[in-house]
Amino acid sequence: MSRTIADSVRLLQWARKSRHAVAIPMGEIGMPARIVALREGSALAYAPIAAATAPGQVHLRELKQLYRAHLLTRKTQVYGVIGNPIAHSLSPLLHNTGYIAARKDAVFLPFLVERLDDFLAAVPDFGIRGFSVTLPHKEVVFRRLHACEPLAAKIGAVNTVTVRPDGSLYGSNTDYLGVLRALEKKMKLPGSRVLIFGAGGSARAAAFALANAGAQVFVCARRETAARSLARAIAAETVPRAALRTSNFDAILNATPVGMHPQVGASPLTAGELNCSVVMDLIYRPMQTKLLQIAARRGLKTVSGVEMFLAQGMAQWEHWLGRRAPEAAMRKAVFTALKVQESSRP
Repeated sequence: MSRTIADSVRLLQWARKSRHAVAIPMGEIGMPARIVALREGSALAYAPIAAATAPGQVHLRELKQLYRAHLLTRKTQVYGVIGNPIAHSLSPLLHNTGYIAARKDAVFLPFLVERLDDFLAAVPDFGIRGFSVTLPHKEVVFRRLHACEPLAAKIGAVNTVTVRPDGSLYGSNTDYLGVLRALEKKMKLPGSRVLIFGAGGSARAAAFALANAGAQVFVCARRETAARSLARAIAAETVPRAALRTSNFDAILNATPVGMHPQVGASPLTAGELNCSVVMDLIYRPMQTKLLQIAARRGLKTVSGVEMFLAQGMAQWEHWLGRRAPEAAMRKAVFTALKVQESSRP
């Protein structure tokens, strides 16, 4: 049982040194090591062909077709996503589909990270070249970087980290592009009034993106100190929650995790607070969150977080691989998976 990523590393190190050993890291934290165990010298791997019987198990179809565990070598480029929770993430599907379509010898692994330092210490053993960062590590990881692109430095949060050949960490932010590309399809941003609900890492990226695009940005968040800090950074205004019922905006963007799977019945805002023309939710699972359902019933334009997810993910893919992402294959894989998940939900 891997209770930490360090536990997984010790098991992989043992597999490298032992002959005829079978190494199977257990638990969700052990899942990435389970996928690369064959590469490290494990004689066998285990995968269920029906329902998983324990946390961290990878279905045989995924293990062979998505992760290609039996084909991985020490030359395979390793990337990943870190977060807590992480089981819901479709980043492995997005990136690995791209690798397969582009015939790249690379694999993208999901890391459940409870302590950031536990993961960072394991980066050399896994041979990780880059990783995506999601909640709750987007701002914390910023303090572990050795260098950062100027825009990400201004935002104060990163969602993309590149591991340089000398082991140093370089941060960047593709959430910025994701927000712009998703919203620009629905509205003209220059001169518009946009409310950002939330003040975390994703909210910061959205705020900087919109402000630089010429929008007038407003910030409302449960944490008033964080809201004021974000507003000062982009010369925006804060709006108290109580004022939303009497305020009007061109667009409202939810940058909180409220409504994310499995809490699909929750909405961060009520119908009476949606006084705008466009509502965007950064959550992509489910595609139609409770917030977007409420907005649609009011006749408002809606933007699913899946559009931002795809845009930022493809930008990451291109950043690491140095070539254009196979967009059609990646988009089809994500939409198919989301539709299957939503059709099976009670």
